[in-house]
Order: sequence, then C-alpha cells, then structure tokens
Amino acid sequence: MEMSILKTLKLTAATRNAPLTPEQMLRGKLVSYLNEQKSLAEAETAGTSFVATKKVTRKNAEGENIRVDAPRHVRKGWFTDADGKMFFQIRYGSKPLELTKGMNAVEVENLAELPSLIVSIIEAINAGELDVQAKAANADRKTQRKAKQATASCN
Repeated sequence: MEMSILKTLKLTAATRNAPLTPEQMLRGKLVSYLNEQKSLAEAETAGTSFVATKKVTRKNAEGENIRVDAPRHVRKGWFTDADGKMFFQIRYGSKPLELTKGMNAVEVENLAELPSLIVSIIEAINAGELDVQAKAANADRKTQRKAKQATASCN
C-alpha cells in the first residue's frame, strides 16, 4: 500500500503579506531617519563616534565587483540658535518637515533629552499623526525632482 507524501505534510491556506501602503512606506522612511538621529545623539552624549554605513560596489584585488559597507555622512537634526536654545527638526530630503502650520522644530532642553524626544516623535509617526505633512513633503520633493529633470533635458 502506497502512502501519500502530501498527507504527511501540514497543509494550510496561507496568503502573503499585502504590500506596504504609501503611508506605511513614508512612516518607515521617517522612523528610519529618526532612529539614526537617536543613535547619533546617544553617541554624542556618550562621547563616542557614530558611523552610518551604506552599501557600495568596489573592485577587489582580482578586479571583481563586490558589495561592501562604506561610511556615509549623517547630518545632525538638531542645532543651537544664537540664544543658546537647542532645536530638533525632522528633515525629509533636504527640507525640514513642518510639524504644524508654521512650526518646523521642537525645542529641546539639552542633548541628553533628545533621544527620549525622538522616541515620542516615532510614536506620533506610527500613530499616523504626521502622515499629512509627510505626504505634502513627498509631493513637493517629487515636483522639484521633475522640474529639475525637465531643465536638465532642455540643456
């Protein structure tokens, strides 16, 4: 008597995860940026160095292309004004994200407080509180990129 192999397996009706929505992709981008800023602030508070990396293609000794990690520059999201007050901005691309109408920064007491502030902002992003601003910044960036491409093709 022949036994079926399929009957020995645990079969189920499964579906793959749905692709991410545009809002989820924007949130992920912002959270990734904020986690990097948090690590940078923690390293600066501790007096250590923070090195972010990116994957680049390089040639090895045999002349083959290989993928390696290379350090990359991370721009600080905080700054101190002339009065000595510290502020933190969420940047999308090269521009600060407007948190509410006309407000693009959060005042911070000191650098040690910054990581906990960033955690609060991450919670707000995951709750969808900055979706409208992120969408507007993304749309603005797309129109600028299209305008730049149009002027480049005319030259």
